[in-house]
Amino acid sequence: MKRLVCIIFILFITGILTTKMAVPVLAAQTDGTTDTNTTNNTGTSTGTDNNLNGQIGPFQFNLDTGSDNGGLTSTLQIMLVITLISLAPSILIMVTSFTRIIIVLHFVRSALGTQTTPPNQVLIGLALFLTFFIMSPVFTNINDNAIKPLTAGDITQEEAFEAGIKPLRDFMLDEGNTRPQDLRLFMDIAEIGTVDNLDEIPMTVVIPAFIISELRAAFIIGFLIYIPFIIIDMVVASTLMSMGMMMLPPTTISMPFKILLFILADGWNLVIGTLVKTFY
Repeated sequence: MKRLVCIIFILFITGILTTKMAVPVLAAQTDGTTDTNTTNNTGTSTGTDNNLNGQIGPFQFNLDTGSDNGGLTSTLQIMLVITLISLAPSILIMVTSFTRIIIVLHFVRSALGTQTTPPNQVLIGLALFLTFFIMSPVFTNINDNAIKPLTAGDITQEEAFEAGIKPLRDFMLDEGNTRPQDLRLFMDIAEIGTVDNLDEIPMTVVIPAFIISELRAAFIIGFLIYIPFIIIDMVVASTLMSMGMMMLPPTTISMPFKILLFILADGWNLVIGTLVKTFY
Protein backbone atom coordinates (compact mmCIF):
# COMPACT_ATOMS: atom_id res chain seq x y z
CA MET A 1 0.00 0.00 0.00
CA LYS A 2 2.83 2.40 0.86
CA ARG A 3 4.56 1.63 -2.45
CA LEU A 4 1.34 2.40 -4.34
CA VAL A 5 0.98 5.73 -2.54
CA CYS A 6 4.60 6.62 -3.33
CA ILE A 7 4.15 5.77 -7.03
CA ILE A 8 0.99 7.91 -7.26
CA PHE A 9 2.75 10.80 -5.50
CA ILE A 10 5.74 10.59 -7.89
CA LEU A 11 3.42 10.56 -10.93
CA PHE A 12 1.55 13.56 -9.54
CA ILE A 13 4.76 15.55 -9.03
CA THR A 14 5.98 14.59 -12.50
CA GLY A 15 2.75 15.85 -14.07
CA ILE A 16 3.02 19.17 -12.22
CA LEU A 17 6.62 19.67 -13.31
CA THR A 18 5.76 18.80 -16.91
CA THR A 19 2.92 21.32 -16.93
CA LYS A 20 5.14 24.05 -15.47
CA MET A 21 7.78 23.36 -18.12
CA ALA A 22 5.15 23.81 -20.83
CA VAL A 23 4.06 27.26 -19.57
CA PRO A 24 7.14 29.15 -20.86
CA VAL A 25 6.65 27.53 -24.25
CA LEU A 26 3.07 28.78 -24.47
CA ALA A 27 4.09 32.23 -23.25
CA ALA A 28 6.87 32.39 -25.83
CA GLN A 29 4.39 31.49 -28.56
CA THR A 30 2.09 34.32 -27.47
CA ASP A 31 4.93 36.87 -27.53
CA GLY A 32 6.26 35.57 -30.85
CA THR A 33 9.80 35.05 -29.46
CA THR A 34 10.18 31.31 -29.99
CA ASP A 35 12.69 29.93 -32.41
CA THR A 36 11.83 28.10 -35.61
CA ASN A 37 12.10 24.57 -34.17
CA THR A 38 9.82 25.36 -31.20
CA THR A 39 7.29 26.99 -33.51
CA ASN A 40 7.23 23.97 -35.75
CA ASN A 41 6.77 21.58 -32.81
CA THR A 42 4.10 23.42 -30.86
CA GLY A 43 2.24 25.34 -33.59
CA THR A 44 1.20 29.00 -33.69
CA SER A 45 -2.00 30.98 -33.74
CA THR A 46 -2.41 33.73 -36.35
CA GLY A 47 -4.72 36.69 -36.19
CA THR A 48 -6.35 35.97 -39.57
CA ASP A 49 -8.22 32.80 -38.53
CA ASN A 50 -9.77 31.15 -35.52
CA ASN A 51 -7.54 28.07 -35.45
CA LEU A 52 -5.97 27.19 -32.10
CA ASN A 53 -2.60 25.43 -31.87
CA GLY A 54 -0.58 24.75 -28.78
CA GLN A 55 0.89 22.34 -26.29
CA ILE A 56 -0.26 21.29 -22.84
CA GLY A 57 2.48 19.35 -21.11
CA PRO A 58 3.54 16.48 -23.35
CA PHE A 59 0.36 16.78 -25.45
CA GLN A 60 -0.11 18.91 -28.56
CA PHE A 61 -3.47 20.08 -29.85
CA ASN A 62 -4.79 21.65 -33.04
CA LEU A 63 -8.39 22.91 -33.13
CA ASP A 64 -9.73 24.11 -36.45
CA THR A 65 -13.07 25.92 -36.20
CA GLY A 66 -13.59 25.84 -39.95
CA SER A 67 -14.11 29.59 -40.22
CA ASP A 68 -12.36 29.71 -43.59
CA ASN A 69 -14.89 27.29 -45.08
CA GLY A 70 -17.91 29.07 -43.63
CA GLY A 71 -19.05 26.06 -41.59
CA LEU A 72 -18.24 23.76 -38.73
CA THR A 73 -15.45 21.21 -38.89
CA SER A 74 -16.01 17.59 -38.01
CA THR A 75 -14.46 18.15 -34.55
CA LEU A 76 -16.94 20.83 -33.55
CA GLN A 77 -19.79 18.89 -35.16
CA ILE A 78 -18.94 15.87 -33.02
CA MET A 79 -18.80 18.10 -29.91
CA LEU A 80 -22.19 19.56 -30.83
CA VAL A 81 -23.70 16.12 -31.36
CA ILE A 82 -22.34 14.86 -28.02
CA THR A 83 -23.80 17.90 -26.28
CA LEU A 84 -27.20 17.31 -27.86
CA ILE A 85 -27.09 13.63 -26.89
CA SER A 86 -26.36 14.54 -23.26
CA LEU A 87 -29.30 17.00 -23.26
CA ALA A 88 -31.64 14.72 -25.23
CA PRO A 89 -33.40 13.16 -22.18
CA SER A 90 -34.22 16.57 -20.72
CA ILE A 91 -35.37 17.91 -24.09
CA LEU A 92 -37.48 14.82 -24.68
CA ILE A 93 -39.21 15.14 -21.32
CA MET A 94 -39.69 18.91 -21.34
CA VAL A 95 -40.88 19.83 -24.82
CA THR A 96 -42.72 16.73 -26.08
CA SER A 97 -45.74 14.64 -25.15
CA PHE A 98 -43.62 12.17 -23.15
CA THR A 99 -44.51 13.64 -19.74
CA ARG A 100 -48.27 13.25 -20.10
CA ILE A 101 -47.98 9.75 -21.57
CA ILE A 102 -45.67 8.26 -18.95
CA ILE A 103 -47.68 9.70 -16.03
CA VAL A 104 -50.95 8.33 -17.42
CA LEU A 105 -49.40 4.89 -17.94
CA HIS A 106 -48.17 4.87 -14.34
CA PHE A 107 -51.67 5.83 -13.17
CA VAL A 108 -53.07 2.88 -15.11
CA ARG A 109 -50.65 0.48 -13.45
CA SER A 110 -51.36 1.91 -9.99
CA ALA A 111 -55.13 1.72 -10.52
CA LEU A 112 -54.88 -1.93 -11.51
CA GLY A 113 -52.80 -2.61 -8.41
CA THR A 114 -50.37 -4.85 -10.29
CA GLN A 115 -47.31 -3.24 -8.62
CA THR A 116 -44.50 -3.74 -11.19
CA THR A 117 -46.54 -5.19 -14.06
CA PRO A 118 -46.03 -3.92 -16.74
CA PRO A 119 -42.42 -3.17 -15.74
CA ASN A 120 -40.91 0.29 -16.03
CA GLN A 121 -38.93 -0.67 -19.13
CA VAL A 122 -42.12 -1.57 -20.99
CA LEU A 123 -43.93 1.60 -19.92
CA ILE A 124 -41.01 3.85 -20.85
CA GLY A 125 -40.56 2.10 -24.20
CA LEU A 126 -44.26 2.43 -24.98
CA ALA A 127 -44.18 6.10 -23.97
CA LEU A 128 -41.16 6.73 -26.20
CA PHE A 129 -42.74 5.18 -29.30
CA LEU A 130 -46.02 6.98 -28.66
CA THR A 131 -44.03 10.21 -28.31
CA PHE A 132 -42.32 9.58 -31.67
CA PHE A 133 -45.72 8.85 -33.21
CA ILE A 134 -47.31 12.03 -31.87
CA MET A 135 -44.29 14.26 -32.51
CA SER A 136 -43.47 12.89 -35.98
CA PRO A 137 -44.97 15.91 -37.84
CA VAL A 138 -42.94 18.26 -35.62
CA PHE A 139 -39.72 16.27 -36.08
CA THR A 140 -40.29 16.12 -39.85
CA ASN A 141 -40.77 19.88 -39.96
CA ILE A 142 -37.56 20.44 -37.99
CA ASN A 143 -35.62 18.11 -40.27
CA ASP A 144 -36.91 19.72 -43.48
CA ASN A 145 -36.61 23.36 -42.42
CA ALA A 146 -33.58 23.36 -40.11
CA ILE A 147 -31.33 20.29 -40.20
CA LYS A 148 -31.20 19.67 -43.96
CA PRO A 149 -30.62 23.34 -44.94
CA LEU A 150 -27.94 23.69 -42.25
CA THR A 151 -26.16 20.54 -43.42
CA ALA A 152 -26.27 21.80 -47.00
CA GLY A 153 -24.90 25.18 -45.93
CA ASP A 154 -27.94 27.12 -47.16
CA ILE A 155 -28.64 28.78 -43.80
CA THR A 156 -26.60 29.85 -40.80
CA GLN A 157 -26.68 28.28 -37.36
CA GLU A 158 -28.84 31.09 -35.96
CA GLU A 159 -31.37 30.68 -38.77
CA ALA A 160 -31.38 26.91 -38.27
CA PHE A 161 -32.04 27.35 -34.55
CA GLU A 162 -34.95 29.70 -35.19
CA ALA A 163 -36.40 27.39 -37.84
CA GLY A 164 -35.97 24.35 -35.60
CA ILE A 165 -37.47 25.87 -32.47
CA LYS A 166 -40.59 27.25 -34.18
CA PRO A 167 -42.39 23.87 -34.64
CA LEU A 168 -41.74 23.04 -30.98
CA ARG A 169 -43.09 26.44 -29.92
CA ASP A 170 -46.22 25.91 -32.01
CA PHE A 171 -46.72 22.47 -30.46
CA MET A 172 -46.23 23.67 -26.90
CA LEU A 173 -48.33 26.82 -27.35
CA ASP A 174 -51.23 24.88 -28.82
CA GLU A 175 -54.48 25.60 -27.02
CA GLY A 176 -54.85 22.02 -25.83
CA ASN A 177 -51.27 21.71 -24.54
CA THR A 178 -50.53 24.93 -22.64
CA ARG A 179 -53.19 26.74 -20.66
CA PRO A 180 -53.26 30.56 -20.81
CA GLN A 181 -53.36 30.64 -16.99
CA ASP A 182 -50.08 28.74 -16.72
CA LEU A 183 -48.50 30.93 -19.39
CA ARG A 184 -49.65 34.07 -17.60
CA LEU A 185 -48.26 32.74 -14.31
CA PHE A 186 -44.69 32.49 -15.59
CA MET A 187 -44.99 35.74 -17.53
CA ASP A 188 -45.91 37.48 -14.27
CA ILE A 189 -43.01 35.81 -12.47
CA ALA A 190 -40.65 36.94 -15.24
CA GLU A 191 -42.23 40.43 -15.13
CA ILE A 192 -43.29 40.29 -18.77
CA GLY A 193 -46.20 42.53 -19.63
CA THR A 194 -48.75 42.22 -22.39
CA VAL A 195 -47.38 40.92 -25.68
CA ASP A 196 -48.77 41.47 -29.17
CA ASN A 197 -48.18 37.88 -30.32
CA LEU A 198 -46.96 34.59 -28.92
CA ASP A 199 -43.62 34.85 -30.72
CA GLU A 200 -42.56 37.53 -28.23
CA ILE A 201 -42.79 35.09 -25.31
CA PRO A 202 -39.33 33.61 -24.56
CA MET A 203 -38.76 29.86 -24.38
CA THR A 204 -37.80 30.17 -20.71
CA VAL A 205 -41.46 31.01 -20.08
CA VAL A 206 -43.06 28.65 -22.59
CA ILE A 207 -41.32 25.45 -21.42
CA PRO A 208 -42.26 25.55 -17.68
CA ALA A 209 -45.82 26.63 -18.55
CA PHE A 210 -46.07 23.69 -20.94
CA ILE A 211 -44.74 21.26 -18.32
CA ILE A 212 -47.21 22.18 -15.57
CA SER A 213 -50.05 22.12 -18.11
CA GLU A 214 -48.99 18.60 -19.09
CA LEU A 215 -48.90 17.57 -15.44
CA ARG A 216 -52.39 18.91 -14.88
CA ALA A 217 -53.78 17.12 -17.95
CA ALA A 218 -52.07 13.86 -16.96
CA PHE A 219 -53.49 13.98 -13.43
CA ILE A 220 -57.01 14.66 -14.75
CA ILE A 221 -56.79 11.62 -17.03
CA GLY A 222 -55.35 9.55 -14.18
CA PHE A 223 -58.25 10.53 -11.91
CA LEU A 224 -60.79 9.43 -14.51
CA ILE A 225 -58.97 6.12 -14.91
CA TYR A 226 -59.01 5.51 -11.17
CA ILE A 227 -62.81 5.91 -10.73
CA PRO A 228 -64.04 2.48 -12.00
CA PHE A 229 -61.27 0.63 -10.17
CA ILE A 230 -62.04 2.43 -6.89
CA ILE A 231 -65.68 1.34 -7.25
CA ILE A 232 -64.54 -2.28 -7.56
CA ASP A 233 -62.36 -1.92 -4.45
CA MET A 234 -65.28 -0.45 -2.48
CA VAL A 235 -67.68 -3.22 -3.56
CA VAL A 236 -65.18 -5.96 -2.70
CA ALA A 237 -64.29 -4.38 0.66
CA SER A 238 -67.93 -3.95 1.70
CA THR A 239 -68.71 -7.53 0.63
CA LEU A 240 -65.83 -8.94 2.67
CA MET A 241 -66.86 -6.93 5.74
CA SER A 242 -70.47 -8.10 5.47
CA MET A 243 -69.21 -11.68 5.34
CA GLY A 244 -67.03 -11.14 8.41
CA MET A 245 -63.79 -11.71 6.48
CA MET A 246 -62.00 -8.70 7.89
CA MET A 247 -58.57 -10.31 7.97
CA LEU A 248 -58.54 -10.89 4.22
CA PRO A 249 -57.03 -7.90 2.34
CA PRO A 250 -59.61 -6.54 -0.12
CA THR A 251 -56.94 -5.91 -2.76
CA THR A 252 -56.22 -9.63 -2.97
CA ILE A 253 -59.76 -10.25 -4.16
CA SER A 254 -60.33 -7.04 -6.10
CA MET A 255 -57.21 -7.17 -8.28
CA PRO A 256 -58.37 -10.13 -10.43
CA PHE A 257 -61.73 -8.40 -10.96
CA LYS A 258 -60.01 -5.15 -11.96
CA ILE A 259 -57.80 -6.98 -14.44
CA LEU A 260 -60.86 -8.77 -15.83
CA LEU A 261 -62.73 -5.47 -16.21
CA PHE A 262 -59.71 -3.90 -17.93
CA ILE A 263 -59.50 -6.80 -20.39
CA LEU A 264 -63.22 -6.92 -21.15
CA ALA A 265 -63.31 -3.15 -21.77
CA ASP A 266 -60.23 -3.40 -24.04
CA GLY A 267 -58.50 -1.01 -21.65
CA TRP A 268 -55.20 -0.53 -23.45
CA ASN A 269 -56.99 0.39 -26.67
CA LEU A 270 -59.18 2.90 -24.87
CA VAL A 271 -56.41 4.44 -22.78
CA ILE A 272 -53.84 4.76 -25.57
CA GLY A 273 -56.38 5.87 -28.16
CA THR A 274 -57.85 8.55 -25.92
CA LEU A 275 -54.43 9.66 -24.75
CA VAL A 276 -53.15 10.13 -28.30
CA LYS A 277 -56.29 11.99 -29.36
CA THR A 278 -55.74 14.57 -26.60
CA PHE A 279 -52.84 15.96 -28.68
CA TYR A 280 -54.89 16.41 -31.87
